[in-house]
Amino acid sequence: MRFSVSAGYRIGPTEIEECIFRHPAVADVAVVGAPDPIRGSVVKAFVVAKPGFAPGESLKEEIQLLVKTRLAAHEYPRQVEFVADLPRTVTGKIQRHLLRAREAG
Repeated sequence: MRFSVSAGYRIGPTEIEECIFRHPAVADVAVVGAPDPIRGSVVKAFVVAKPGFAPGESLKEEIQLLVKTRLAAHEYPRQVEFVADLPRTVTGKIQRHLLRAREAG
């Protein structure tokens, strides 16, 4: 597990991902730290929506609110990106390093 530091807080992805999975529209999720000029990094969630749910601003806000109300205020994803699928290894583990590299640019 890899931790990110955002505004001085050490944040791990597991607890945030488990919280986001509680939303009925979420089929899959991965959380990474995205570079931020002010905080150093911010929490970014890559979300795969279940069929029948339209990704958009309202779903993004619902996911953010879900995390804000269940976890610490600094753990909510400031960025949410909807994707078709997540990169995985042959054994099914999410390859977060590819998502972090994509964010680093």
